[in-house]
Amino acid sequence: MTDVLMTQIAKEYMLRMGITDTQYLLVRHLDQPHPYCHLVYNRVGNNGQTISDKNIKIRNAKVCRALTGKYGLHLAPGKDDVRREQLREPDKTKYEIYDAIKTSLPDCGNWNDLELRLKEQGIAMRYKYCGSTNQKQGVLFGKNGFEFSGSKIDRQFSYSKLNRHFTQAQQQTWYRATLATGFHAAIGNYRSAFTGLFGNTGGSVNKGQADAGSINFGDNIGALPLPPNDSPVGLSAVQLQRKPGESPEEYIARITALLNTVAEAMAVAAMEQKRRLRERKTKMKL
Repeated sequence: MTDVLMTQIAKEYMLRMGITDTQYLLVRHLDQPHPYCHLVYNRVGNNGQTISDKNIKIRNAKVCRALTGKYGLHLAPGKDDVRREQLREPDKTKYEIYDAIKTSLPDCGNWNDLELRLKEQGIAMRYKYCGSTNQKQGVLFGKNGFEFSGSKIDRQFSYSKLNRHFTQAQQQTWYRATLATGFHAAIGNYRSAFTGLFGNTGGSVNKGQADAGSINFGDNIGALPLPPNDSPVGLSAVQLQRKPGESPEEYIARITALLNTVAEAMAVAAMEQKRRLRERKTKMKL
């Protein structure tokens, strides 16, 4: 980044922003490891007319992104790399709130959880409403005498995006609870069908332990007995292992379906076994 290139980029910035025919000053600083400069311009043009600053933030962001791409410059990845120790107010407080929300959010399932966690860190939270109604349309966070809307802290912390996050989190919690209920029911069906077909063959395995003919699902469930190799119903430990790249939810759903299928097959085999036993008894009587 030579002085010539930096000057060229600054001139193109001014042109794209529509800031022309006026005085401006470009100053390069060398007190940081990365090259940067300050640009100051006179909003009163040479013709005595005020240069408009309408939508200047939006236009500035658009022009900066365009120049970044054109000249192959580095676009900062986000707020995480900002040097907090050099911030002044109100940015210092804004970043404190940003860090607190980002750290707390993964453990919050709803708005109340977030409010309580932020309150512990000295951050107040209040809502903006639509007119005189009870319909929420915004959220504000306050600390050290400063208050910022969620979108000013970060776009991902706007009311609509946070509300969407909590909705998805609640749906995910419900889905996981449903999966867990179905999984435990499948375990019960499997054990019952196994006992009906093979008797108490797998009953001697203690909870939390497994032998060569069983697979351990942890302390909460224990070891699940596997059908013998010569059984008409097949199920192996390999089938019950989690596959590479399989999410926990996908794994539980697959195992639940597999156990229910095997339990149904064992129940059918047990019925067939009982039918044959009755036939043998009938023949013996005859």
